[in-house]
Amino acid sequence: MTLSSAQNSLIDQQHIVLDDMSWEFYEHLLNEVGDRPIRITYDSGNLEIMAPLNIHEFWKKRIGQLVELMCLERDIKIIPGGSTTFKREDKEKGLEPDECYYVQQADAIRFKDDLDLTVDPAPDLAVEIDITSRSIERQPIYAALGVPELWRFDGKRLNVLTLGTDGRYMPQDNSGVFPFLSIGGFNEFLMRFANEEHNIVVRAFRDWVVGLP
Repeated sequence: MTLSSAQNSLIDQQHIVLDDMSWEFYEHLLNEVGDRPIRITYDSGNLEIMAPLNIHEFWKKRIGQLVELMCLERDIKIIPGGSTTFKREDKEKGLEPDECYYVQQADAIRFKDDLDLTVDPAPDLAVEIDITSRSIERQPIYAALGVPELWRFDGKRLNVLTLGTDGRYMPQDNSGVFPFLSIGGFNEFLMRFANEEHNIVVRAFRDWVVGLP
């Protein structure tokens, strides 16, 4: 199968939604896109293609740096997954998180190059930068893939959501992945990036997180 010129042109646009797309087309599109910075969301035949804005990438990098620095300073096992594609054909769902991490399940996937979510665990934590609007709701996809915790950042605040037994995400005051972490404190450092020099915020965060009980 080859993509037509019209289909190829979709990839160059910021936001495209296609209906009644087959799983085979989704898989082929993933192969064609490769490592380009493009997010492809698939949910039961509905397919969305997005190119993240610069502001979206800035915030994802900031959150990612703080999480990884926190794990380094507190000697927490972690495997960052970045924007790896996670998908399950049997559930007809797939997406790329903005950032994701294996923490409690780090040892289970440490030496695996390819993950199959029908047998391998989903990431313990996924991060969603929810600044731009999307046409396909992503929380039900994360739930179907079995991601236990989701951090959603709307440009002003990071909210923690955990997956309940009913298959829905519920807001929480604290993280189950990092029980020691004050999410309110994490938010304060995150928002300092908007007005302060990057390295100053990172150094202050490092000192703060080392002193947490």
